[in-house]
Order: sequence, then structure tokens, then C-alpha cells
Amino acid sequence: SLANSDIELNLSTVHIGRISISMPCIKTVLSCFFFLGFATVQVQARAVERRGALRATNSSAEAAAAFRHEVRAAAEEALGCGEPVSAEYLKDIEDLLLPMYSTLPKNSYGRLERRSLRYLAYRYFHQKSALVVRGFEPVRPVNESHWGAAEILSEQLPAYVESVLEAAHAQEHGFDLHDATQMVATLDRLIFDSESALLERIYALQHKPSNRPLSEAGLKQVLEAYMALWMAGDTIVPLLNRPQSLEQVFPHWQQVISFAHGQISALNFERMHKPEARSNGNNVLSSRYSFEDAHKVVGGITRSFASFWESECQMMKEKLVSADKHRTGRVPLSKFYGKTLNDAEWRFGESESYLRDLGALDETSWLGKQVIIPNYIQGVSNCIVSASHYSICCINECESIMREIESAVGRPMAEPSDLFAIVGNMTAMASLDDEFPVKLSSSLVKQLESIAAANGAEVPIHGRLFSQWLHYVFPHDCAFPHKSGTASQLSPNQYGDGYLAEEDDMAAHTKEEVHEASVDKEELHWMSQWSEEEELIASYEGLLSTNSGWKQFVRIACLLLFMGAVVFGAVGFGKKGAEKECLLPSFNGKAHYV
Repeated sequence: SLANSDIELNLSTVHIGRISISMPCIKTVLSCFFFLGFATVQVQARAVERRGALRATNSSAEAAAAFRHEVRAAAEEALGCGEPVSAEYLKDIEDLLLPMYSTLPKNSYGRLERRSLRYLAYRYFHQKSALVVRGFEPVRPVNESHWGAAEILSEQLPAYVESVLEAAHAQEHGFDLHDATQMVATLDRLIFDSESALLERIYALQHKPSNRPLSEAGLKQVLEAYMALWMAGDTIVPLLNRPQSLEQVFPHWQQVISFAHGQISALNFERMHKPEARSNGNNVLSSRYSFEDAHKVVGGITRSFASFWESECQMMKEKLVSADKHRTGRVPLSKFYGKTLNDAEWRFGESESYLRDLGALDETSWLGKQVIIPNYIQGVSNCIVSASHYSICCINECESIMREIESAVGRPMAEPSDLFAIVGNMTAMASLDDEFPVKLSSSLVKQLESIAAANGAEVPIHGRLFSQWLHYVFPHDCAFPHKSGTASQLSPNQYGDGYLAEEDDMAAHTKEEVHEASVDKEELHWMSQWSEEEELIASYEGLLSTNSGWKQFVRIACLLLFMGAVVFGAVGFGKKGAEKECLLPSFNGKAHYV
């Protein structure tokens, strides 16, 4: 309760324990806490030190105090109340968020709901670094009171802090672009801070005091161990001093090490051209590196590793696309396993049950079970790094498509004709060397017009149905959007022993192959997975009210005309009538918020 929270409020200053922060600053910090959406739970016995090292402690009171300190310090830095954060850094965040923010529905005060902020955070980090923050995955069901556990800190805010946050933001009626920028900056700072926990562990394993500068050779030793432990977890510790074993465990290990060493070169370049980047007064030519320098290097690794690893993702995609003769974005499960058994491909070994759990299996086609290419590529089983607070996965190629649409539309809803013009001028890519113009078939045109008809002649561009439509337009780039709660983000370790398929099971599936080479794409009923259930990430009530009124007017007008025709004998029952020109396109799906 607030009575025991040790928090004192007055008009000018907030005192939290022994910390005093000015009211303008603390207001934004508290706002940031609030829209992070932490639910009320017990605080576990784990403390967070300033550097982000998550460690076991002896008392829950100590854990709670350290936890508050970590979140507050990160928020203060991100919001400019502690160590300065550059305006350029915040501007870069805002520029990336702006197209998304402009097209999200606002409440009657012109501000975002909490659900939309979760969506913004997910999209930002996925666009920037192909990074998925724990608790912000789009497959998580979200409602008003619990919009995603913020597992980035492994804990959640205590009840009394959440109560203060509710009061602090009660009069604001939602969040604006500035709030969203602050939230992302805070999360980014927390991710960066948390990385030093692993870095400190590497220093300890190599008996290197963290307060003593390292030579370049010493820093390279640290980074090599860091990369192995970062990518594989604790199981790799016995192999850290055995380079040949690491080469057998990790594909392209030497390239990974070269990438890490390149980050040192990037730091050296920054030191030379930006004197303020030198830490602890190090001379630009000294080649000595503090712990803070090492921390900065691993932060750069986190932010850029997805781009480095993307060639592996593209190689996987090309192998699957080569088996998709009709460009449906799907590969029969028999061919998927055939790659492993016949082509000695080590990548495609996930079990049928695990593929289903990931949402990467289409079981609606007469061809049998099929692997959905973008769902598989973007699935957590292909995330090269799975840290305790985030995962680094394959780049989501649909993000660039959505960004182009958002920039062109500039509002939450769009007319089908506008979307046809925007999307029709794009190209789709089966691979890096196979680019072709988008072809909007009659069935795709009708589907989008049907979505618009259900929403007063316009399409909510952040709804599940539009995402589903984009999947069928760009079947190799945009994942099929499952309904909330029907797919998971369990890593192979979390899933357990059954995540890999047995060789006998793979062999049995390869015998079930259906030969569809002579079948036309439309005859495949390739859109058999289409579902008419809409899901919206926020309320479109204000936007749809005018359109709903228009639809109601049309329905009443049609009814009056029909009744008049009956009265005057223009329509006879039991006779073949003319076409139903006055009926709106049918749409029987249900819409709800997630």
C-alpha cells in the first residue's frame, strides 16, 4: 500500500527514500514507468545494480530497492534528468516512430492508448535491430489491465509504485509521440545496461579486474568469450578456452569473431573523430580500453548483429522459396523435411508439433501440411541470440513494406483504391536475385474491398485482416497473422525435448508428397487459411462512427426501397428477381481488441 511505500509527494519535489528529484523530471519518469505497463506482482529476490547486473540477493527488500534504482536511473538518463542524452539520439527515435504513430488510432483527446504503445515498442526495436523485447511479442494476448509483462527487467513494479503511476498520469488521457519516444529511449537504455551483467561475468571468468584498462588483445579475448556465451548460454562455458571446439559448435565462428573485432575498430574510429567518446581520459592512440569501452562495444554488437547475420536468414529463405513453385509462401512439410534428409540441410529439423506451436504450419490445404515461409523464418527457433531480456531474430522484411504504406497513408484508415495504388507500385522478392512486380489478383481485390465494406468503406491498416491481406500479397515477406493466443514464442530450450523431429517422422512425411506442378495457383485454393475474424490493437470507435452511420443509412434506404417495391408490386415473392444491387458486400467476421 502507499502507506508503506516510503514515497513522499509535494508540489515541487518528490522524495523516494533518500533520492530527491524535481517534479517536472519525476513526472516524465513516472509516466514512463506507467506506460511500460508493469502488472502488480510480488517482487522476486533478485537485485539490479546500476550497471544492470541481475544477481541473486539475500532479501526481497534489497531486491526491491535495487530494482527501483535501476529503472529510475535508466529512465532519468533517457529522459534527460540524469546523465545527458543527446537530442540527436531522441530525434532519431522519434523519426522512426512517426510514421507508425501517425497511423495509429487516437482517443478523443488525440492520444494513444497503452496497447498502442506496446505495439510501437515492438515495431521500433524490430525495425531498428531485429530485436524482440521480452513481454512485447505481438503474439501475447493483451487487455486493458495487463498489456504484457515487462520481462526486460525480469521483475515487475511493486503495487505501490504502480498506484503512484496511475495517479500521475490520470489527467493525461493517453500518450503522445513525446511519451512514446521517452518509453523507447528508456527501454533501449535498460537493454544496454543489462548487457554489462554478462560482460562482468566474462571479466571474472578471465580474472580481469573490471577497473583496470585492457589492451586491444585483452579486449578481443573478452569479446570472443562474450560472443560465445551471449549466443549459446551457460552450456558453452566449458568450451570457452577451446577455439577449435567453438568452431565446431558455431556456424561461421571465424566470421562472428571478425565481426566482433570490427566493433573495436569502429570504437577506435569514433575516438579519433569524436574526442568526447574517449573514456577515462584515454589518449586517442593509447589503445587501452576501460570496462565502459567494452560495454559500449557489446552494445554496438547487440544493435547491429542482426544485419551481420542476415545472410544466414536469406540463405534459409532462398532454400525454402526454391521449393515454392507457385509463390504461395508455403512449402509442403514433405519438402521441408526432404531438405534435411536428402540435401543434408541442418537447418530444417523442427518437429511438426513445434512448427504448429510457432504458428508456422498451415493445415488447411488439400495439399496437406505446409510450412509458412515467413512465419518460419521469423520464428523464435531461428533467433540467433536468445538472452534473458530479448532475442535477436531474422530481419522482418514486412517492416519496410508497412513503413512505406504508413508513410504514404498518414492516418489510421485508408480507402482500398489508395492501398491498391500504393501496393501496386511495389515489388515482391522471392530472393535477393528474384524481384517481381506485385500482382493483385481479383480475389485479393475482392478481399480488401470486403474488409473496407465492413468498416464503412475504409480499411484499418493496423488490423489483423489487413495484415492477413498483406501476407497473401507478399507471401514470402509478411507473416500470416494468427489470432491472439494461437501461436507462441517459446524458444527450443523453453519448448523442451520435442522441438526436434525424429528421423523416422521426417521420412514418413517425405512419402506423403503431393505433386502439384500441373495445378494452377488458384486451383490450389492457396488462400484456404484466410480467417474473417478481425483484431484491432486499439479502439477505432471515433473513426468508425461516421462510417457506421453511413452504412446504417444505406441499409435503411435499401429496406425502404424494398418495402416500397413490394407495396407497388415491383417485387414478387417466388419469382426470379434481379441482382441484389443494394446489398453491401458480405462480411461475417467479428472484430475485437487485443
